[in-house]
Amino acid sequence: MRKNRLEARKIRHLRIRKKVFGTSQRPRLSVHISNKHIYLQIINDEEGKTLVSASTREKAFSELKPNINGAAKLGEAIAIRAQEKKISKVVFDRGGFLYHGKVKALADSARAKGLEF
Repeated sequence: MRKNRLEARKIRHLRIRKKVFGTSQRPRLSVHISNKHIYLQIINDEEGKTLVSASTREKAFSELKPNINGAAKLGEAIAIRAQEKKISKVVFDRGGFLYHGKVKALADSARAKGLEF
């Protein structure tokens, strides 16, 4: 039976989530990309709390489009916010999205600003 793209992404996401778990020392950087927005969260899965978040829905990033340039600027922002909360190492959860384009751009820019994963 043929799966559509959304079902395939959900299956990939479940496969990744079985292996990726955020702790207080190394929280999880979760990525979600919709057609209109990009959402990033740094999550401590032990406590079930979001430590840091950034998205294109915020006023500060409302002019950003959900393209590669917008993803790169959002990656820089999440890295800066994480460093303010003294978070330097994270586990990367790409949310079932392929590591191309927007996901790669935000990961590279977050690494360039000092976030380790």
